Amino acid sequence: MNPVVNAFLLIYAGLFPIVNPVGGAPLFLGATRHCSDEERHLLARRVGINSLFLLLGSLFFGAAVLEFFGITLPVVRIAGGLVVSVFGWTLLQSGGHIEDRSVGAQPGSRLDAFYPLTMPLTVGPGSISVAITLGSQRPLGLHDFTTLALPTVGAVAGLIAISATIYACYRFAERLGDVLGERGTNVLTQLSAFIMLCIGIQILWTGVAALIHP
Repeated sequence: MNPVVNAFLLIYAGLFPIVNPVGGAPLFLGATRHCSDEERHLLARRVGINSLFLLLGSLFFGAAVLEFFGITLPVVRIAGGLVVSVFGWTLLQSGGHIEDRSVGAQPGSRLDAFYPLTMPLTVGPGSISVAITLGSQRPLGLHDFTTLALPTVGAVAGLIAISATIYACYRFAERLGDVLGERGTNVLTQLSAFIMLCIGIQILWTGVAALIHP
């Protein structure tokens, strides 16, 4: 298979189930329920851009950063699993509504597009750990420029496709809300929060299992 296509499919298929923009759309809609359509669309675009750069950094520099600080990937999974689990549990308790403490009570304040909308709602520790793992498998030791450049192009294209999917799902999240109605949106939001809690526990257990049985 073409190395560009192979790298594209590897990145997209590996990250899509973890990022899960379809499941995150109801949570994004609940978090931006007080925003106008224009503000929500702007936030969706910013979240897509933030996600792209966060995943790019994790893919190409994540392994080097962990090695510099002496942190192993299982430890990242444990810490990330705890963060995602706590965030999912908080969403369950709050009915799927994200309260941005940085907004305060000032009129006209807006949600921060990075926290919590980009991280950990969209690109959480699980996605970052997967990106770091995929990035560490790139053939950095090869001296053939073509052998290294082609998979890199495919990997970047895969991340761009992921960010575009995030933007599309969040951009049209209100249409999903119109179809489901208020009750259906609340049910789907609670279900998405529960799935996020389960994902966090799974990431946590994967890290613990890797430390116990290396």
